[in-house]
Amino acid sequence: MKEVISQLIKFREDRNWKQFHTPENLSKSIVLEAAELLENFQWSSKTTNVGNIKEELADIMSYCLLMCDYFGFDARDIIVEKIKVNEQKYPIDKFFGKSDKYNKL
Repeated sequence: MKEVISQLIKFREDRNWKQFHTPENLSKSIVLEAAELLENFQWSSKTTNVGNIKEELADIMSYCLLMCDYFGFDARDIIVEKIKVNEQKYPIDKFFGKSDKYNKL
């Protein structure tokens, strides 16, 4: 993962784009790219463009990794921490096969 982040940072630095990669702008970009991902399923999930889905996921993950870099977060660590939080919020015995939110059960 460190190699991928290094490639992202080099790409950004080669273009002098760090100035635009504020938390606000990165957050906006994540949402915009997620909306572009959702467009693939707007009218039907039967005719998906897998190539476009891959591109949009890559854009979303790239912006997320740049946000992690901005704050000095390790992407793996924050995901593992969140899984542990979710394990507490959504115990198997109460949520198995259910999609309810933890505070709505």
